[in-house]
Amino acid sequence: MKVLLAAGGTAGHIEPALTLADTMCAHDASVEVVAIGREDGLEARLVPARGYRLRTIPAVPLPRRVSKDLVLAPGRVSGSIRRVAAVMRDERPDVVVGFGGYVALPAYLAARRLGIPLVIHEANARAGLANRVGARLTPWVAEAVPGSLPGATHVGMPLRASIRDLRGPASATRSADARRALGLAPELPTLLVFGGSLGAQRLNLAVTGAAEDLTAAGVQVLHAAGERGSGMPQAGVRPRTPGEAPYVVVSYLDRMDLAYAAADLAVTRAGAMTCAELAAVGLPAVYVPLPVGNGEQRLNAEPVVAAGGGILVEDTAFTAQTVRDTVIPLVRDQARLAAMRDSASDQGVADGDERLADLVRAAALLGGRQS
Repeated sequence: MKVLLAAGGTAGHIEPALTLADTMCAHDASVEVVAIGREDGLEARLVPARGYRLRTIPAVPLPRRVSKDLVLAPGRVSGSIRRVAAVMRDERPDVVVGFGGYVALPAYLAARRLGIPLVIHEANARAGLANRVGARLTPWVAEAVPGSLPGATHVGMPLRASIRDLRGPASATRSADARRALGLAPELPTLLVFGGSLGAQRLNLAVTGAAEDLTAAGVQVLHAAGERGSGMPQAGVRPRTPGEAPYVVVSYLDRMDLAYAAADLAVTRAGAMTCAELAAVGLPAVYVPLPVGNGEQRLNAEPVVAAGGGILVEDTAFTAQTVRDTVIPLVRDQARLAAMRDSASDQGVADGDERLADLVRAAALLGGRQS
């Protein structure tokens, strides 16, 4: 089987696609995977690094909402459709799998034109334009959050094996080992703060503003400030004196599995991948959705919050005082955290990669017919 992946632009599109590729190739060494994307996008680095070929096409920005710009979209994408169709004729895939984003819509339309089975995966609670259009072209539609696309099959999010392996009750030994590996004390309540690869200014300002209160309360912090470190004090958080809880600041966390294993509570944005991973591993979180786009981040967090596995705080309301009044008491309340872990786990899906792979194999076998 040959699989063509259409995913690019953000890690939220690319990582699920690569996880699917890893899963399918692990099950069957004869599976071949090729991806299409932009030559200047994140996929140009991530796809080859995972051992897969990348064919590049021009990006086509699409409006997020129905507007006058949407009327112009077909003309803008026509050149990209021809380019993608040429790639598909050259590669001759058995199935195309799209994850949304700028490169997706031309791939969906080209696959439809060439009669190639098409599978779509939507990661967010509110689908983007490309996937809303694409879902009308195929019966093979999957979603990570129930209700994001009409008639979609709920498969969850394809998650990396290192994250899937954290599923289940956390042992004290695992947590202690992870904390030591990250420069933390093995026995202290641990707060994980992260806002994506570039960081989140609101989170950085609020948590560092309450740094003294956190460490004085015996709460240690692992703070991924982002590559830009936006909102961080210029000199960073000053080192703790002997006897105080550690406050570890890094720009980026390469081992999120260690960070999740070490943490009792997370403070984070609410991207689709973040919400899926936290629920799958059962880590309670204070979600501070980024108030942009279609409001999808808030919607991503709402199911686990409604179930009791997290707390939602509006961006403008998240301040250092919120950390003092809400975060510190929560991270020290082990009984409440235990209940939240159970609630979060109930919302998590650990085998989304396997479920999506099954759907892809069925689409390749049955073509445009729904089983």
